[in-house]
This record gives sequence, C-alpha cells and structure tokens, in this order.
Amino acid sequence: MQSESGGSSWPGQVTLRRLADGREIRYYDDRVTESRVHAAADTRPLPEPPHAGELRFDVLTGEWVTVAGHRMNRTFLPSAADCPLDPTRDPARPTEVPDGDYDVVVFANRFPSYAPDVVGPADAGHPEVLGPPDRPAVGHCDVIVFSSDHAASIVDLSAARLRTIVEAWAQRTAELSADPAVAEVFVFENHGEEIGVTLSHPHGQVYAYPFLPPRSAQLIERARRYRQATGGNLLRDVLTAELEDGRRVVLRGEHFSAYVPRAARWPVEVHLAPHRDVPDLAALDDAERAELGGLYQELLRRVNRFHPGIEHVPYISGWHQAPTGGDRELGRLHLQLFSLLRAPGKLKYLAGSESGMGAWVNDTTPERIADRLREVGA
Repeated sequence: MQSESGGSSWPGQVTLRRLADGREIRYYDDRVTESRVHAAADTRPLPEPPHAGELRFDVLTGEWVTVAGHRMNRTFLPSAADCPLDPTRDPARPTEVPDGDYDVVVFANRFPSYAPDVVGPADAGHPEVLGPPDRPAVGHCDVIVFSSDHAASIVDLSAARLRTIVEAWAQRTAELSADPAVAEVFVFENHGEEIGVTLSHPHGQVYAYPFLPPRSAQLIERARRYRQATGGNLLRDVLTAELEDGRRVVLRGEHFSAYVPRAARWPVEVHLAPHRDVPDLAALDDAERAELGGLYQELLRRVNRFHPGIEHVPYISGWHQAPTGGDRELGRLHLQLFSLLRAPGKLKYLAGSESGMGAWVNDTTPERIADRLREVGA
C-alpha cells in the first residue's frame, strides 16, 4: 500500500509492506516518485514475533514494571557488516529492511518491550499483599531508521530528510494513539554506546505504552494540582515564565523555543516546546512541522559542541506527549534532550543516592548549561 502526504505540505510518500514474520514496515520517501515501490520481499525464515510480556505491579512504589524475558537475547553491538538496519544490498545477507535503498523506514521491533499479541491468561496475583493481577504488556514498539547510510549522523542530514523524520514521528503517533490499549506514545532517540546504544546505525524508537509511565504520571498529577490551584496549564506557564526570565533560554524560533529547565538534573539538558498548546506531534500544523526539524538539528549540533574536543556527545532525546485518554488536557508536547557526559571522558554515574533513593544532585548549574549552549550556537 502506498500513500502520499494527504494534504500536508510534506512532499513525500509512505509505502506499507510486511516482513516475513508478519510485522509491518513503512518506507517514508522524502519525495513522491513512481520509481520507488519498495517491492522487495523479506526472504528470511523468521519465527513468529514475540507475544506481549507481563506488567507486574510494584506495591512499594505504585508503579508497573514490564517483564519481557524475550529481550535478553536481542541484537547487541553487531559489526558494521552485520547491521540489521542497513538496506538489503546482498540477498545472501538479508537485513530487517528488504529493499536495497530507503530514505526513512519504520518497522515493528523484532524484540519488543510491548507487543500487540497476547498469549495465555495473566497471573491472578495476590492482591492482599502483592497488588493487582499481572497484565499483558500490550502495546507497540517501533524502530525508526533515519537514513540508509550506516555512518550518517542526524545532525548532517538534509532539511528534506528532517522534514520526513518529523512526518514519520507525527504519523506514527497518530496511528498508535488510535489503539484503545495505548495510554501514551513516546518518541525517543538514544545516541552513543555510553548510554546503552546497541546499534550504531542512526535510528530512534517509538513506544506505545499500555499505562502512563512514572514520569508522565507524576507530571500529570502535578499539572492537575496546578490547574486546581491556579486554573492554568503547568507546562504552558513554565514555558512562558522561562521566556520572560530569559536567563536559561537557548533558542527562540517562530513556533518553538528551547530552554534549560530551572531544576535541570543532567550535566547537559535542554527542553524544546511549542509556543502553541499542542498535545502531541500529530497535532502540529504544517508550519510547526516545517520548523521543527531545523531547530532539533541545531540543538543537537550545540550539544555536540558543548564539551571541547568531543565530536559526538552521547545523549537521550525524548518527546513527552499528552495521554491518549483521560487527563489529555493536562499534557503538553515537549522535548527533553540530555547528556550524561559531565566532562570529556567523564560520565555522570547514577550511584547510591540517585539510583537507590532518587535524590538527584547536579554537578553544575542550569544557568551555566544555558550559557554554554548559547555560546556554541551557530
């Protein structure tokens, strides 16, 4: 199945195919062209995809923990010659992407934390002590590959490619949010072995959770209390206050602005938020989508220049979006981009106090972070 942008200013097209085990794969082309049909078949003898794991409730914290034992043997730091995200250019060495070339591709993860298929009944549990019964970890996990070039970096991709990436983020957010089992969609990118990346090919992920993750649940509760006390939207008012203060503002665009949060936890941290109240990436209009790719690239460039002598700084970048159901009006789209590299060759380790107790200590100040991110601007 092939479709164009359907009224969006994005000039590209999407082609839907299926892999040998039935998983969906979508090819996002930067531009509409009849010559790119992406008809190559997946010839691998794959087993059926994993079924959903379990969600187990931790009565000590009130949080759901995902148990996905099938992920223990997932692909780990393969050689460049065996990268599963490369296009299939040699039929004798098939990859996750059957076609010999692509711009952006999105497919269901072969080793998902959350999956749409369920097998077997949930454990009845011990509600009097151990909490509610286990639940199937129903949801979705997508891999989104930004380029067919294994050595590419997102900061060096073209403006057209960034526009396609934003479109893929938005379309998958809309499609996954329509699943009634999904409570929130999280779009994120891990970059650098230092923070656990096991595939070096430029890519990100999209998780569709069957519950509100702890950070989101905490944010929504804070937003609810703020609205009850003031009638305002917490995330909107934080952005307004940061823009008025100005000391921690890093970048101002027509539709988005970036700032270092006043209580930043990481040695490098910056948030990017739309000026308009927008619940998720799917709700962005054409002008906002067009601007977003360039601003995101600029933030990544500044993070890469943050530490002298470091060419590529490890980072985690995640789009926090509003819940898909109840309390949706309390959420607001925003990006959190951070690095755990506190100095060249020195990582911020989450040792006893932070990992064990959640008592955060930042070794720098948010104002210094903002000063440096402005200093290294283009």
